[in-house]
Amino acid sequence: MPKSRILVIDDEAAIRDSLRMTLEYEGYEFVGAATGQEGLALVERENFDLVLLDVKMPGMDGLDVLGRLHTMSETLPVVMISAHGTPSTAVDAIRRGALDFLEKPFESTERLRVTIQNALEQARLRDENRSLKKAVEVRHQMIGESGALKQVMAAIGRAAPTNATVLIQGESGVGKELVARTIHRNSLRSRERFVQVNCAAIPEDLIESELFGHEKGSFTGATEKQVGKFEQADRGTIFLDEVGDMSAKTQAKVLRVLQEGEVERLGSARTIKVDVRVIAATNKTLEEEIAKGHFREDLYFRLAVIPISVPPLRSRPEDIPTLVRHYMEFFSRENNVKSKKISPAALEAMQRYRWKGNIRELRNTVERLIIMTAGDTIEVADLPDVVRSPSTAGGAAAAKSTGGSEVAKAGTLREFKDDAERAYLVTKLRENGWNISKTAEVIDTPRSNLYKKLEQYQISQETDG
Repeated sequence: MPKSRILVIDDEAAIRDSLRMTLEYEGYEFVGAATGQEGLALVERENFDLVLLDVKMPGMDGLDVLGRLHTMSETLPVVMISAHGTPSTAVDAIRRGALDFLEKPFESTERLRVTIQNALEQARLRDENRSLKKAVEVRHQMIGESGALKQVMAAIGRAAPTNATVLIQGESGVGKELVARTIHRNSLRSRERFVQVNCAAIPEDLIESELFGHEKGSFTGATEKQVGKFEQADRGTIFLDEVGDMSAKTQAKVLRVLQEGEVERLGSARTIKVDVRVIAATNKTLEEEIAKGHFREDLYFRLAVIPISVPPLRSRPEDIPTLVRHYMEFFSRENNVKSKKISPAALEAMQRYRWKGNIRELRNTVERLIIMTAGDTIEVADLPDVVRSPSTAGGAAAAKSTGGSEVAKAGTLREFKDDAERAYLVTKLRENGWNISKTAEVIDTPRSNLYKKLEQYQISQETDG
């Protein structure tokens, strides 16, 4: 294991010599500089793990050197040392980015040794945290250059700097969580927590406790006090995934949080103020759920201050090659396997496939191909049957080419239903002269839902040949 390199910037030769002996005895590599300018020049040319920096020096003051060091490398840890240190000097140094402050002469080498160890460990943890954060960002980045995705990114750019609630709508697997994380990452709350709750995965009798917390003994099995997700997300962001699956009682409590900014734990009469930004997501059409009496209209309007609709993968096929290559690289690293290539024919087959499970299905397929393909290149024969089958790819195209006048042969029940629905909508639109409002009224569906269906099936009067 290489030695940690420590740069000592101090104008006193005796201090540098003393520190050289101590540091080399402890197993560190010592480098000395007599002036701030000399130290800065060394940092510009070489790599160091830690800097011990004197405060009072002729020429450039230690605090000025600290500022320059921080500009050159935000990650380089600096410990200030001084024989004329005062509490205010120490506070100023820490405020400017120093990790610690030591007084000269050093009363014991033990204090110096512990300070150096702590500074190096803090720097290591900071680097590790930065690497993990970068890995999380790579895992959750949005990939693609299609017009449909650019519209989503533009909406994210407008929504992120605000505190407004956001409602993300789209089919399962389209990447609604990625949108939520991107909004949080680019918001003023990015340094605070992002707390995710899958409302569909938590049993109805536990969802309130999960969201709002409970006091010990508030119900059978409540053996300990629990802090709810809203409290955990204080000053940060809470992401309510599958919000359309919440019970009416839970919806009322979430509405109160949005209106009043406070929560009340189960079993407690005390209210707790919280500052939380709410991002919600659903694969349901909430307007239809409202009409059925399953979702509160007032909560919908509170959530949908900024609505963002995420398109299905089949409506942006031009992004598929980029996504495939991204996940190929990602899963090669994740699974420690040799990177592979993909043949143009295999990539074309993947681009034709409709991906009913959207990006989630594509991601899982690529991971399986990376692990299970024996050769260095993924060929058409390596693809799952459903992806390489011509009938799978042909269903939507056939329905589109016939203008919806007949239902094309489909490979699965879901495809048959999709093709039949598309054909039905095209027929009704024709009957009503492509008047969207009138057609929505005739088929008894909200106009917003009809617009989503038109986008989903890529229906327009121009494409109706």
